[in-house]
This record gives sequence, structure tokens and C-alpha cells, in this order.
Amino acid sequence: MNGWRPATVVAASMETPTARTLQLHVPERGRVLPGQHIDIRLTAEDGYQAVRSYSVAAASGDDLLETTIEELADGEVSPYLINDLEVGDRVEIRGPIGRWFTWHATDPAPVQLIAGGSGVVPLMSMIRARETARSQIPFRLLYSLRTPESRYYGAELDSLAGAQRLGVDYFYTRQAPPGSARPAGRPDVGEFAARVIPADRTPEIRVCGPTAFVEQYAQWLLDLGYPAATIRTERFGG
Repeated sequence: MNGWRPATVVAASMETPTARTLQLHVPERGRVLPGQHIDIRLTAEDGYQAVRSYSVAAASGDDLLETTIEELADGEVSPYLINDLEVGDRVEIRGPIGRWFTWHATDPAPVQLIAGGSGVVPLMSMIRARETARSQIPFRLLYSLRTPESRYYGAELDSLAGAQRLGVDYFYTRQAPPGSARPAGRPDVGEFAARVIPADRTPEIRVCGPTAFVEQYAQWLLDLGYPAATIRTERFGG
């Protein structure tokens, strides 16, 4: 659906100290593909409107959508969604939108997911869709983040990894968890190559994160021999 329509907040929780997960009820929501996003529009009393796009983290069969929003200090929309919006409030949404970045459970290829910071949100929708479909397709997530406190969906990722349902590797760039075998810092291409599904298995690859992150990792993938046709990216400013 392309038009604007109301969505009601039915649940909200802090994912990290600066990120909040919202669950929205959207009547007659329609089909949602893993990897799509929605637009949220806020309207001030004087009529001024601000619109921002947020990735869908999950979608259930009862007209619910879930998204996780990172607060931007100078943002027009995210501070309100994180600090002021309450359960029972309404917002306007448009979507879900986008097909280029999506993943389909019928695709037989193994999947390599690569996330930078809040770029994990649309990738989480793919992980959850795979679980819902009870798919046995190999999935790996490489998650780059600054500190342990900035990790999204930590308990769920730990549970999936512990059940051997998902391979998860972390690159902590500023502060590593206590006892971590890997010190904090950015990886080089060699360390990156050792943590992803090999090119000869021809995985489907999804990369999401800040622009510089996506460009760096996409170039590494090409340099390592992954076909360009298997690499799909989504980026945001920063």
C-alpha cells in the first residue's frame, strides 16, 4: 500500500540506551517481505510535517509491525519516537516499501548477513522470517558495532546461536566485552574473509549500515571474488 494510514503503538521497549523497539498495529497491513521498510510521518500542531524511513524488524500475521529506532541527537523524528511516544498513541505510516533488499525463504542459497550498527534491523527481519518458515538454509550474521551496550536483539541472537540456528560473529570497534578473545578494533580484509561464508558456496549477501561501512565491506566482497549479482546493499547516512 502506498498511501498514508494510521498505526497504533501497542508495545514499546528500550533495545539499548539509545534505541527503542516499537510494535505497531496496522489494520489491513498487507504482506511484508523481510528487508522492507516503512515511512513514519509526524505532524506538528502548526502543520509542519517530518518523514523518516525505518526498517521493519518483524511482522506477524495479526497486522503487527516491529521496528527499532536509533536516536539521533539532532533528529526531528527519532527523539520523539524514543522519548515521547507512548503505548496507545498513533503515528502515520506508509509502506511497507522496497523489494531490492528483500530475502525470500524459497531461495535455496546460503545467506550471509553483514550489519553495521543499526543496520542489523532489516537483517533481523530475515533471520526471524527464516525461523518462522523453519528453514534449514544456512544463515550467518557478521555484526559490527561499537560496544556491547549498543548490541540490538542480544538475547535473541544468543539463543539462536546457542541452538545452532544461526552463526553469529561480532566485530566490536571501540570496546569489546570482558573476556573477549578479539580486542576492540576494526577488522582487516583477512579477518573479514575468515568470518564469512566462502565465495565458492555462492551465498546470497545482504549488507546494511552507514554508507562508509557498506562501501568498504562491499568492496572487500568483490575483491574476494563474490559475484556482484549476489551482493545487495542498503545504507544510511553517517
